This record gives sequence, C-alpha cells and structure tokens, in this order.
Amino acid sequence: MKYNKSSLLQNTIVINIKGKNINRFLKRLVSNKIELLDIKQINYKEMNITVRADNYDKIKEIKTVYDMLIVDVHGGLKIKKIIRTNVHLISSFLLGIILLIFLSNIIFDIEIIHTNSSIRNLLLNELKDEGISKLKLQKSYQKIDEIKKKIISKHKDKIEWLEIERLGTKYIVRIEERKMPNPPIVVSNRHIVASKSAIIKKIDAKTGEIVKNINDYVKAGDIVISGEIKLHDEVKNVLGAEGKVFGEVWYQTKITYPLTRRTEKLLNDYKHSLVIEIFGHRIELLNSYKNKKILKKYGIKNPLLPISILLEKQQKREVLEEMNTIDEAIDKAINKGKEKIEDRLSEEEYIISQNSLKVNVKSSKIELDVFYVVYENITSYQPIIEVPLEEE
Repeated sequence: MKYNKSSLLQNTIVINIKGKNINRFLKRLVSNKIELLDIKQINYKEMNITVRADNYDKIKEIKTVYDMLIVDVHGGLKIKKIIRTNVHLISSFLLGIILLIFLSNIIFDIEIIHTNSSIRNLLLNELKDEGISKLKLQKSYQKIDEIKKKIISKHKDKIEWLEIERLGTKYIVRIEERKMPNPPIVVSNRHIVASKSAIIKKIDAKTGEIVKNINDYVKAGDIVISGEIKLHDEVKNVLGAEGKVFGEVWYQTKITYPLTRRTEKLLNDYKHSLVIEIFGHRIELLNSYKNKKILKKYGIKNPLLPISILLEKQQKREVLEEMNTIDEAIDKAINKGKEKIEDRLSEEEYIISQNSLKVNVKSSKIELDVFYVVYENITSYQPIIEVPLEEE
C-alpha cells in the first residue's frame, strides 16, 4: 500500500517493524497524524514503512511492544551517510583534484628552440628574471605578451622575433635571431702545413703556392701550400694561404672486448609516474617501469618535513645478457674500434682499410691489436714571420 511519494531532497527514513497485528499499529500512526509515505508488507508480522525523518521520535513514543529498526534513509540523510561512509575516499579524491590542478599550473619544463647555445642561455636567464623558470607558477597570456615585448626591446641587436607557447606544463620558446652583417675575415700571412705524418691524397688550394705533390710523404710541420709566392726562387708576395690538405694516416690501437657482457638498452617507451618519497623510501602511485632511466624529475618538497612529491618522466630500459664466442668477440671488437675512429671523423673523412695484427685471449675477454688506414684532413697552419731588412 503506497500513500505518497517522497521528494528526492526530503529527509525520509525506512523503518522495519515487527510484531503482532501490525495494521493496528499503522492505524495508531495515522490517528497521531504521522504521514505514511510508503508501506511494504513483508509478511503478516513484518513490514517496512517510509516516513519523514522528523516523525521518528514521535513513532518511538507510541511503538509500545513493536520492534523497530531503521533500515534505510533518503534525501539529505542519504547524502550525509554516503559522505560519512566514504569520507577517506572522498577526501583523497578531492585532495587529488586539488593537487592535479596545482601541478597543472606549474612550469615543469622550458624548451628553447634555437641552434645557438649562447642565445638559448641568454633567453633562459631573461625568462628567469621575469619569473618564468622550472617549478614556478605559469603566467597569464597578458603577462607573457608583456614579457616578450620587454625581452625583444632589451635585445634589439640579437632578437628579431620571439614566441612563448604554453603546452600543458611546458613552455616552448621559439626565437628568430637578428642577423647582423659579418665583418670581413682577414687571414694573416701563413703557410698551410701537415698536422701529422701522412701520404698526401688531395690538395685543395684557394690561395697560395702548392709545393708538394699527390702521394708525397710528409711529416708534421711540412709546408704543403706556401704563403710565399716566388718567381725564380725570389719571394714576390706574401699572403695567407687558404685551402685543405687530405692525407692517408695510420693508426694502431689495442681494443679489449668481454666474452660475457651485461648490457642495458633504452627502449622508445616513456611514461610519467607520480612518486612520494618518505624518509628516502619511494612509493610509486602510478604504474612505473621495473627497469628504467629517469629522464626528468620535478618535485615539491617541504623543508620542514622529510616528504617529497615527485613527477618523473621515465624511459623503459631492457637488460640483456650477451654471450660471445671468441670469433664473435673479435668481430665486435673490430666494430667497436671502427666506431671510435669514425666518431671523430668529419663527413669528408673515412676509414680506407683495417687489419687485425694480434689477438690475445685472457680468461673472460680478448685483446686485439688493429691497424687502421684513414683518409683524413691534415690541414694545419704556420704563421709567416717577416724579418725586416737591415739598413746598410
């Protein structure tokens, strides 16, 4: 039997009543002007009734021998009950939202896109003076615009154009450098000489007189392109020689390589992890790689408490066990030596040939002597010191 529907916002309670002749009890409630919002018969000795919460004390006074138990609440009471039951969960959720909002308004990274390191450093210092640096609050669009104009005005001779773009918790700064006309390069009077012992393979002379031939053997300091222009062995003019000399150079090196090696490889997998450090112990709140390299770490730390909240950028790392036979170790040692030579060569230089001279096997590693022939830029310079003529 249902007499009325309660409002969703109305405080109501559901009471379980047990006893004999429950209908008589219901008539007593009605006669006492207690509104029954809902009645559910469970059996002839038990039913649930829904009433307004402010009628509960009055019902207790007239219940006599009947057993009563509140089994549910609705309206504001329901909300309060949910809040009390889940207070810790709701508090953590609200704290997380507040922390997320706070962290989303912090500058965690500043990337300046420009090839000139001096310009990048200049701009970083200027931004820092204006309050734009890591772990500082982000600025409004209007403030950013004011800062851009101020920096450009201050460095008119160096900066043509500047843009500061916010991308999440990161500022990307793009800059166009003002190009000033380069002063003419004055080359002092000099010879071009060999920087090391070699066999000459190429001579590219712009100015000066070539005094060596292709396939000539030269030692360090030998003149290849002279800055003295001669006619019949008499010096007619002195200038700064310009050009390049390439030669065949020889190297012998000793390389060691293990037969068993444990290596680590960085993968192209990245993620951000939220970490709490308490007394030096790490608690990772988000999923984290087991083997990882921490690329960047931003944190909030209270100087009075040994607690830090960190946001880490992690790169996944794979650990590999490498087992080599002697032949495999020799091949890898040769490649290792080749890579070391090639790392210091320019685009114009290259390894002509290589030859293994001697191999020693010592317990868990090999030692390998390798001879390299390299096509290399051997250009160096020697100033020409003119001796004044003595007066007769």
